Amino acid sequence: MGWQLMDWWRELVTCLTWMWGRCSWMTLWAPTPTITRRRRSANTSAASALPSSKTCWPHLLDGMLTYSVYWGLLQMQLILHYDETYREVKYSNMGLQDIDSKMLMGINVTPIVALLYTPVLIRFFGTKWTMFLAVGIYALFVSTNYWERYYTLVPSAVAIGVAIVPLWASMGNYVTRMAQKYYEYMNYKEDHVQEQQRAPRGAYNTYIIAFQSLFYGCFHLSFVCAQMPMLFFLNSYLYDLNHTLCNVKNCGTLSKAAPRLQDATVRRALPRSNHRIIVESVLMGTAFFSMLMVLILCGSAYRPTEEIDLRSIGWGNIFQLPFKHMRDYRLRHLFPFFIYSGFEVLFVCTGFSLNYGVCAIGLEKLAYIIMAYGFSAAACSSLALSMLRLPRQAPLLAGAAAHAILLIGLFCWAPQPRDQAQAPLLYLVAALWGLGSALNKTSLSTLLGMLYQDKERQDFVFTIYHWWQALAIFVVYLWSGLPMKAKLSIMLLTLVASVLSYLWMEHKLARHVLYRVPKIPKPRHKVRGYRYLEAENSDETGSEGESEQDSDGSQEEQAGPGGQRHKPKCAYEQALGEEDGENVG
Repeated sequence: MGWQLMDWWRELVTCLTWMWGRCSWMTLWAPTPTITRRRRSANTSAASALPSSKTCWPHLLDGMLTYSVYWGLLQMQLILHYDETYREVKYSNMGLQDIDSKMLMGINVTPIVALLYTPVLIRFFGTKWTMFLAVGIYALFVSTNYWERYYTLVPSAVAIGVAIVPLWASMGNYVTRMAQKYYEYMNYKEDHVQEQQRAPRGAYNTYIIAFQSLFYGCFHLSFVCAQMPMLFFLNSYLYDLNHTLCNVKNCGTLSKAAPRLQDATVRRALPRSNHRIIVESVLMGTAFFSMLMVLILCGSAYRPTEEIDLRSIGWGNIFQLPFKHMRDYRLRHLFPFFIYSGFEVLFVCTGFSLNYGVCAIGLEKLAYIIMAYGFSAAACSSLALSMLRLPRQAPLLAGAAAHAILLIGLFCWAPQPRDQAQAPLLYLVAALWGLGSALNKTSLSTLLGMLYQDKERQDFVFTIYHWWQALAIFVVYLWSGLPMKAKLSIMLLTLVASVLSYLWMEHKLARHVLYRVPKIPKPRHKVRGYRYLEAENSDETGSEGESEQDSDGSQEEQAGPGGQRHKPKCAYEQALGEEDGENVG
């Protein structure tokens, strides 16, 4: 067992060293080398033989910073606007609560239609520029909070809803592509790498597991960083729990909705405007820094010619392929897990934190509950590395088992209001929930990267995954008024269905049941000078099982009389022949 652990750590250290080396300023502005089609000798250096991105580290930090700013600002904004005194003194009769409800509606409802435009957006802009555009929209949302009005907050919230699925689909695709490029870096002497051919089945698995674990380990720290405005700004103005929870009678499983705080007044004094502007300026600066990291430090996920090929299959095909991929039984059996993945992350931030945490130990402890969840999820994301030695089902099923036990326990637990003695138990439950969330998120993304290793399909697959997550988050938004027992029952039933469906998928794969994967049309473009232009028939689709036919039959050699083979004349020669025939006639 000891030597196995040493192998794990050696592989992880090698991966981190490569990623840090790519981040060095000496290589930042160096041109990206490319692989030519001809064979290279074994003595060719790795630096000259490999396609590589500038770094994956900026992408890991970018996701963490973006969501730290987004969640931290949204939480601060909702708590400030909840206070009745703040609304009356600062904004009079402007109706901030109505604006907040419409803003949340825009964030949660808009992603429903994301499946229609996300693949087209990613193929049109490319993976890196889609991330940059989405992070810019998040920065726009931060900037609108300097002037809180209906015509600033609601449109920016709708823009956030538009950008959520493209951002997550592009991030999942980007991490998987970086893992594949790292495999090419480590195995540059292999023939299939030098010839840019398909890698052997399962060759990328080790690197996908490592990169997805690193990504979610960094991302879950965003829950911790998002609590900084709460800790350093809002907590100093809050009443203690004896005032805010004066009228609360039931908590936990006995609660009907979010706890109603005393007189909708939660602060002893109003925060100074200049202090609030300073906090928002720090958040805005962080969002802008995140944009610069994507722009300057993140490399492209594909080579330029690969991006041209990905776009050249036709926009009609790009629009249809996500729907065609849903016919694959592997994805269909994972749909329940996709839905549960959306349920659980929003439940811990709203249902558990409010109905169990705030209701029992006060609003001033909300930040510590979320931080316990974030630290635990970040640390436990590394447990997904167990897939290097254990069956790939182990982490996902372990996370599901942890959540099932917690859901049953929460169904039977009703903490007493205003009881600080229950704080350690609440922090423990939040940490255990973070364990299950880390295994769930990391294992699902890793599983998709392992099942769909073709770079032509990854953006479609991650779009489907995060679209189902967005639908689940929309359902959580709708059920906010349900009793806690109903919410827990729905989540537990969804989790059981997810596990059974996933086990059935693995059983079918073990029996070698054929799955239905849509054919990706070949790129069809004309070459004029140095540009690729799409052909007129680039939207033609091909279904599964059809033999691929060459649309340009004139490129094949044909047999002439006497058994001699010759190539057909080009269009210019044909036109000259017709003109000569007319002249002769």
